[in-house]
Amino acid sequence: MIKESFSSRLFDVVNILLLLILSFTMFYPFLYCLVLSLSSEAYASQGGFFLYPRSFDLTAYEAVFSKPHLLTGLMNSILRVLISVPISVFFTALCAYPLSRNETPYRRPLFLFVLFTMLFSGGMVPIYLLYHNIGLLDNRLVYLVQGLMLAFNVILVRNYFQNIPESMHQAAMIDGASEWYIFFRIYLPLSRPILATIAMFQTIFHWNAWFDAMIYMTSDTKVVLQGFLQRIVIQQEWQQLRDIYVGLPPESIKAATVIITVVPILFVFPFVLRHFSKGIMLGGLKE
Repeated sequence: MIKESFSSRLFDVVNILLLLILSFTMFYPFLYCLVLSLSSEAYASQGGFFLYPRSFDLTAYEAVFSKPHLLTGLMNSILRVLISVPISVFFTALCAYPLSRNETPYRRPLFLFVLFTMLFSGGMVPIYLLYHNIGLLDNRLVYLVQGLMLAFNVILVRNYFQNIPESMHQAAMIDGASEWYIFFRIYLPLSRPILATIAMFQTIFHWNAWFDAMIYMTSDTKVVLQGFLQRIVIQQEWQQLRDIYVGLPPESIKAATVIITVVPILFVFPFVLRHFSKGIMLGGLKE
């Protein structure tokens, strides 16, 4: 058994303390919003440093859920994630597969074209005009189109595919397997870590997206949950709720809205976290 030196143990202690402090600074804003949303009017108005709810009160959540179309926005966000993420992951892998094969014609120019889209964009006005011409304005399909294939994700999956042994592809070809068979039966099953990583990226992207709903949607029934968060916190729509719930602090309304929009996405992380480190590490390597 190797005995650790004093300097090594001191480094571990200092490192752990620094990580605990850093973790607390990241966790406390969420805890603060949770405690503030559950505290009564008297304590919430005082402000200060909160670690636990004072005089437990759910009025802020009652006020937020009384807002029209909020539950519809929640369902729109859930459906957006459940439908858009699998389709996005599939098309990302489908684009990355030929870019990972050396025998693909014009592979390098195609890869440079994908890389170009990550660095430059047509701009918001041309995109808005395009969506208008193809009938996507005030249409839920615009949520599916947004972020369907991101160049960064394509590059990660491409690099991961290149780490799969070439001998497996050659053996399958000798056995008469087609490229579609190899893609679905070999590459996709072996790429679960990076696909789970991409799914997590896309889930966070689609769940947190609000700008597209503000720009492309005109009906409240089609706005996602984050759109209502933006309206309450940024556009000061909490004032309408205060007219009904007299005396309710605006901080409590904002905090309750933040908690409602954040909590559902927290349940996604435990299912993909074990794949994240392996996926992002191998996806970021290139032979």
